[in-house]
Amino acid sequence: MSRAVPGSGDVRVELRDAGALWVTFARGRTRNAMTFAMYEELEAAAHRADADAGVRALVLAGEGGAFVAGTDIAQFAGFRTAEDAYRYEDFMERVLGALEAVRKPTIAAIGGATTGGGLAIASACDLRIATTGATFGMPIARTLGNCLALANLVRVASLIGAARTKELVFTARIVTAAEALASGLVTEVVADDAALSARVDELVRLLSGHAPLTLWATKEGLRRVRERLLREEDGRDLVALCYTSADFREGVRAFLEKRRPVWRGE
Repeated sequence: MSRAVPGSGDVRVELRDAGALWVTFARGRTRNAMTFAMYEELEAAAHRADADAGVRALVLAGEGGAFVAGTDIAQFAGFRTAEDAYRYEDFMERVLGALEAVRKPTIAAIGGATTGGGLAIASACDLRIATTGATFGMPIARTLGNCLALANLVRVASLIGAARTKELVFTARIVTAAEALASGLVTEVVADDAALSARVDELVRLLSGHAPLTLWATKEGLRRVRERLLREEDGRDLVALCYTSADFREGVRAFLEKRRPVWRGE
């Protein structure tokens, strides 16, 4: 038996028998592109996972053939100033920071497209299990002309290294699950959605039998190492440069108008 938790409808939260709190992104018409409200529901689920003694692991999944295809681009239409960019990136770091700080194991159950903000969400989880049909990318150099905040840049680079991170962003290409596994972006690949659900349940049962303080100390120790590498103000100039640029405004307009952007480097 599972127990559902009320939400917006775009995010479903339920506690399943194995003790896994499943968060399912359910905005399939947009390939689960995240609204700010959806990010807030993700943050609330992370806090619930910590507070509920019955939760043994937090699982994130998507429906409709996608995990998360980034942030909903329409929400960027009003961005003009550096403060707009800072507020957005600070908000994102608050959400992803809450996800990383969960004291229980977190698992991204990935079936389908995982791009942009979706890749950042998956990178903030402890384990990433994907189906053979899952795809991954950070195509911002082709689509929006924005940049990764340093925290997200480090999250991705800690999984696949600096060279592969640059290649992923520079080429803006979408990689397969097999390539993601080979690079270390995901930890395991299974056949399909049914196998994914079964494997996640199996992992939750396995992890539930391990020493919780050991698991927590490991993930928290690694989080602290990354945190020491960055100061709060690091990268603010890069965020402001990209998000206040004419190129970024062109990227948003082009996306909404369903055309290729014309980049000018300004």
